[in-house]
Amino acid sequence: MRAQRKQRRTVSGMNPDFRASALVYDVRMARVAARWAVGILIIIICTMFLPWTQNIRTTGMLTTFRPADRPQDVQSIIAGRIEEWFVQEGQAVKKGDTLVRLSEVKEKFLDSNMVERMSEQVDAKKGSRGSVSDKVKALSVQINALQAAQVLSMQKAKNKLLQASYKVTSDSTDVIATMTDYEVAVVQLKRADSLYAKGLISLTDLERRRLKVQEANAKRISAENKLLASRNEVINANIEISSIEAEYIDKISKAESDMNSALSYLYETEGEIAKMNNELVNIMVRQGFYYVTAPQDGYIVKAQKQGVGENVKEGDVILTIMPVSPDLAAELYVDPVDVPLLERGRKVRLQFDGWPALVFSGWPDYSFGTFGGVVAVIDPVATNGKYRILVVPDKEDAKWPAQLRVGSGVYGWAMLNDVPVWYEVWRQMNGFPPDYMGSAKAESLKKYEETMKDYEDK
Repeated sequence: MRAQRKQRRTVSGMNPDFRASALVYDVRMARVAARWAVGILIIIICTMFLPWTQNIRTTGMLTTFRPADRPQDVQSIIAGRIEEWFVQEGQAVKKGDTLVRLSEVKEKFLDSNMVERMSEQVDAKKGSRGSVSDKVKALSVQINALQAAQVLSMQKAKNKLLQASYKVTSDSTDVIATMTDYEVAVVQLKRADSLYAKGLISLTDLERRRLKVQEANAKRISAENKLLASRNEVINANIEISSIEAEYIDKISKAESDMNSALSYLYETEGEIAKMNNELVNIMVRQGFYYVTAPQDGYIVKAQKQGVGENVKEGDVILTIMPVSPDLAAELYVDPVDVPLLERGRKVRLQFDGWPALVFSGWPDYSFGTFGGVVAVIDPVATNGKYRILVVPDKEDAKWPAQLRVGSGVYGWAMLNDVPVWYEVWRQMNGFPPDYMGSAKAESLKKYEETMKDYEDK
C-alpha cells in the first residue's frame, strides 16, 4: 500500500518527501477536518445561547465599613516634649493604655506646683468674696434701719404738724374772742363818754372803761401774735417734714450706692473666682494630657514621632492605631456611566490581591478564588471623576479570608442581568451599555436592609 501511495505521489508530480502536501490531497483527512470544523461551529453556536451575567468591572482597595474601624491617628492635644515611650510598633494595646508621656514646654505651665498656687489664689478670692458679702449684708441692714427711722421721723414731724394745725385753730378762736371783747369794750367806752359828759357817771368809771379797752386791745394783739406764731409753727413743721425726707433720701441713697458698689465688686470677685476655677480645672485636665492613651483596642501601626526629647505641637500625629477585628469593606470606584445601573444591595464578586483566583466574569458561579459582596454605600458626589461604592461581605456567600488587610487591592465585578452570550457579544461590538433591570431593584434593596441590620446588631 505504501508503494501504491508513493506511486500516486510520483505520478502526480509531487515530491514524496513533503508529507504535508500529500495530506492536502488525502480525502480522508479533509473529511476529518470538516467534521472538526462543523463540531466547533456547533459548539460556538450553542455557546452563544448560554446565559452570560453582565457586570461592571472596577478596582479599588480594602477599607472598613465603619469609620471607627479605620486606622486612627493618635494626636497630641497639647504642645509638649516626648519624655518616654511605652509601646513599640506592632504591639497590641487596650483602650486606655499609656502610649507616650509628655512634658510641658510652655512657660505658663512650667511650675510643678501650679495647681496648689492656683488653689491658694482661689481660696484668697473666696475670702475676699466673703468679706464683701458681709459688707453687702451690713449695708442692707443699714438701709432697712434708715428706712424705718425715716418712717418714724416722718410720723413724728407729721404729728407735730398736726399739733401746730390744732394750735392755729385754737389761736384763731382766741383772736376772734379777744376781738369781740375789744369791740364790746370800745362800745362801752363810747357810752361811758356820753354819760360822763352828761354827768351821770364819775371820772373814775370812765377811766375804768378806758383801761378795759386797753386791756382788751392788748389781749387782742397777744392773741393775734399767738396765731401768727402757730401759723409759723405749721410752716416750720412742713419744712421739717421736707427736710427729714430729703435727709433720709440722701442717707438711704448713699447707703444704696455703697451697697451697689459692694455688689459690683462682689459680682466681679465671683467672676474672677469662676475664671480662676476654670483655669484650675484646665490645668488639672492639661496635666492629664501629659499621658497619651490609646483611644481603643488595636495595634500600633506606625510611630510618626521618633525618639525621646522631640517636641510636638497641638494636633500633631504621634502614632497610628489599627483597631482590632475591623469590619472590612471593599472601596471601589465606578465610572459615572455605570452608576445608574447600581443600587444598594446589588451583588458584587471580588478578587483580592495576593489571593489565587480563576475568574470567569460572565459565569461567576464557575469562578474560583472570588468572594461575594453586597453594595452598601454609593456616594452621591464623584471623587476625581468617579463614584465611590462600599461593598460589604455577602452573608449568603463564603466568608472573606481572615488574612486580608486594610489597604490591599481589590478587583470587583458588579453583577447585573443574565443575557445570552450572543447578545453580550453584540452589545460589546456596538459599544452599548449593560441592560438596566428595574425588577431586581426591590430584591437588592431587601438584601441591603438585611445586611445593614446585621451591622446594627453588631
